[in-house]
Amino acid sequence: MKKKAHIVIGLGYGDEGKGSATNYLCGNSLNPIVIRFNGGHQAGHTVMSNSGSKHVFSSFGSGTLQSIPTYWSNYCTVSPAHLLAEFEDLKVCPKLYIDAFCPITTHYDVLYNRALETTKGDKRFGSCGVGFGATIDRHNKIKFLFKDCFDPTIVNEHLKNIREYYREKINLETDYDFSQFEHEIADKDFRTDIKNIIDLSNNEVIIIANEEDIFKNDNWATYIFEGAQGILLDQSFGTKPHITKSNTSSKNALNLLHKNFRNEIQQIDINLHYISRCYLTRHGAGPFPTHEEPINLINFENETNVYNEYQGELRTGYLNIDLLNYALDCDNMYSSGLTKHLIITCLDQISSSNLTVYMDGKLQSLDVEKIPYLLKNRFRSTTLSYSANMKEIKEIKYPIPLSNISSKKPHKNPFELD
Repeated sequence: MKKKAHIVIGLGYGDEGKGSATNYLCGNSLNPIVIRFNGGHQAGHTVMSNSGSKHVFSSFGSGTLQSIPTYWSNYCTVSPAHLLAEFEDLKVCPKLYIDAFCPITTHYDVLYNRALETTKGDKRFGSCGVGFGATIDRHNKIKFLFKDCFDPTIVNEHLKNIREYYREKINLETDYDFSQFEHEIADKDFRTDIKNIIDLSNNEVIIIANEEDIFKNDNWATYIFEGAQGILLDQSFGTKPHITKSNTSSKNALNLLHKNFRNEIQQIDINLHYISRCYLTRHGAGPFPTHEEPINLINFENETNVYNEYQGELRTGYLNIDLLNYALDCDNMYSSGLTKHLIITCLDQISSSNLTVYMDGKLQSLDVEKIPYLLKNRFRSTTLSYSANMKEIKEIKYPIPLSNISSKKPHKNPFELD
């Protein structure tokens, strides 16, 4: 039987609805497993069940409420503290396969991240404040892998080295004195978290794994790759320094497939699902190319992206068609020729059947079904979502499978000045 792969990618700055899309695909797939392939616990993917219960996924895949297992690939960081806190909130018992080579986020990474962002003041990068970027940078010099958690001697050695690494950085790069913090207490709490992670492993809630355990296993007929953040924050395509330190495109997901199936890759039915809200959002500092006029939204009371000290308020604006085309062009570097689909979310939050978009420097009003025709990719289908859980959707399938097209020159980066 031919296996399937669905790759869920955000076309914006994150918060497009990737969690809902992943959950929807899980409910419509045969024997799926969700695979996180970038980012880490800084993701916040909201899923609402048909019964109305809601969960924001950060350290588990967004199919977990349906008892779908998750594979946390080694492209992703793991925060023991955040994982345990989320586990306590889950209403189901999850199954989480964590790659042995995932980088571990420690309390020192979080401390440095927050101290640096606070020091920057109004020039901050837009970090979530949970240590993801700091972990990636520190990992290049001092590695702390998930498999190391099972050896107390290695854990202690890593903590000692990481403490000294950040002692210098915090004293030199921030307004804080490293010695003012209670490091012994924080170390003790971290060791307790590690012990609790090991307990979950002993109970087979968490399973230490490698890529072969997942991709050479016939238990799963469908791989659902759940992306984090959006292409406009990609470390290669976003506007520096306001980026995330990961590949938010399909690059990592396709690398996993090609690396593990090699000559058999043609036997995998690969589909890419590009997600966008029907308006533009950005949570955190950085450029926001859209019309300055505020937009009026309805049914917005369940929005989970609320103010926090490091990102500020969620910004909203009219959907920018030029940005969508730029994001699609970026991903075409890896995904040209593959089957592609478009999912437009949050249509229950606008009061008109017509959608206002920003394109070529001006506002236009149009039927939402016209959006695919303004984009340079050609899609096999477009799904319009009118509810938080994608229960109310309209799917438009195109009668002829159209090939994906891209101009020879990439679409102009809307952030760059002439």
